Amino acid sequence: MRRLSHTEGHMIQRIGWLRAAVLGANDGIVSTSSLVVGVAAAGTGRTEVLVAGLAGLVAGAMSMAAGEYVSVSSQADAERADLARERQELAELPEAELEELTQIYVARGLDRGLAEKVAAQLTERDALATHARDELGISETVATHPVQAAFVSALTFAVGAVVPLIVALLAPAARTGAVVAAATLVALAVLGALGASAGGAGLVRGAFRVTFWGALAMAATAAVGTIFGVTAG
Repeated sequence: MRRLSHTEGHMIQRIGWLRAAVLGANDGIVSTSSLVVGVAAAGTGRTEVLVAGLAGLVAGAMSMAAGEYVSVSSQADAERADLARERQELAELPEAELEELTQIYVARGLDRGLAEKVAAQLTERDALATHARDELGISETVATHPVQAAFVSALTFAVGAVVPLIVALLAPAARTGAVVAAATLVALAVLGALGASAGGAGLVRGAFRVTFWGALAMAATAAVGTIFGVTAG
């Protein structure tokens, strides 16, 4: 009888790059478009608007890369420390660790006898990997990769930030702010839907929550630009 192979692809396997990509693109679009709308609302010319937007793109991409690298590196450091402590406990207190693993499986619904067998077999196969997965929640699927996360965040931020810059370059000078804001809302809705689709969530909900906060950010910067632009004049 031939054994059939069955391979499943789950959304959790995408969580590392998906999180960095969606956050990067979203921040790129929102922060740059908000900057462009705010500067345009202050009554400045197209050149000033584009320079401000380009500066925001470069600064934002570098900030995203640095922030993501530090954040993910800190998580990786915590995981390594937990694994080192678990390795030491396995060497010094193997019976206690085996009992701890057994209790975990009992809590998940196995009867005591079966839980003991499962814990013993998995411990014999790879004790550290078993405790890392079932006790600490660390696995290769959700492992942290600082450099990858930093690169993806910077790249997707820059890609997202290019959208309002291109729109600002092509829009009529007198209506730069309004056109950029409208185009940004459309881009955010598309991005939110794509992110929700890739993550297995509802498209409408994903699009709405991204669009709402983007609109709020642009409204705030437009208000600031209008107030200080009038005052400066």
